[in-house]
Amino acid sequence: MRIAIDGPSGAGKSTIAKMLARHYDILYLDTGAMYRAIGLSAVRNHVDVYDFSAVSDLIKKVDVQVKYENGAQAVYLDGENVNGLIRTEEVSMAASAVSAVPEVRIKLVELQREVARGQSVVLDGRDIGTYVLPDAEFKFFLTATAEERARRRTLELQGRGLPADYETVLKQIIERDHADSTRAFAPLKQAEDALLVDSTGLEIDEVLRIMTNAIDGE
Repeated sequence: MRIAIDGPSGAGKSTIAKMLARHYDILYLDTGAMYRAIGLSAVRNHVDVYDFSAVSDLIKKVDVQVKYENGAQAVYLDGENVNGLIRTEEVSMAASAVSAVPEVRIKLVELQREVARGQSVVLDGRDIGTYVLPDAEFKFFLTATAEERARRRTLELQGRGLPADYETVLKQIIERDHADSTRAFAPLKQAEDALLVDSTGLEIDEVLRIMTNAIDGE
């Protein structure tokens, strides 16, 4: 069983994907974390993330691996566990930019398909149902208003002790939505056979129920 969850930044894809993985006792692959690792590498190496040529050169040298430790996914960048370093807004914006570079997506999609081959898995991202796993058995497009996503992201960042201003976060989310949906290669969009789930005003358990009912045929 392969479950694909796509949607814009801050829609709660990772949270619901982890819940589905636990519910069905299957593997969860956070694809966004892989792009964030490349974004982190670009930031560290002072690479212009909007310079496709420079990012293409970077991806040839970067080693990204996904490992599962104590039941949780760990993303390694050049041998370093970077799970705790890839959730800043700076890295988030860099990840969006580098993900538009075809060479980056090709390299990481190969890794994602390899993980999904031969086992039940849930993947979340922006092009899972349209590009990474177009033949996935179950597809969802999870979204919410930009204002609701900004509110959630602000609370999340503040809860982790990080500085976060709602208006700034909202501006960044709108910018990322535009960048993700207008990139030339594998843009963010809803697959024709994906179920649209708008989580605005819904509790996470309600979203989980909608998805499990669809998967279980209820």
